[in-house]
Amino acid sequence: ISGYTQNEVMGKNLVEQFIASEYKTAVKTVLDNALQGQETANFEFPLFTKGHQRIDVLLNATTRRDAAGQIVGVVGVGQDITERKQAECELLRLAKDLRTLIDTANAPILG
Repeated sequence: ISGYTQNEVMGKNLVEQFIASEYKTAVKTVLDNALQGQETANFEFPLFTKGHQRIDVLLNATTRRDAAGQIVGVVGVGQDITERKQAECELLRLAKDLRTLIDTANAPILG
């Protein structure tokens, strides 16, 4: 999704180096909560690729436990939802345009 190689991201702080400033606190909270056993599903945030392109990501953060049930980390699964978000925006724009057309029509609209 990001365009970075595994070597470029391993050992790096995800939040500090790859998350937009206005989302750093929220993403950190989601990950910290997962480390405390509070999992998060369907958290949306923007991520910037290596080529500086913005993509919208849907994140699920799940607590990882060892055989004894102790928390040992977080599994984060991110899905690129950029196209879906763009389609949603286009649908909203079309609905607004249609509402404007109906509201400003000079003749009655029968339906």
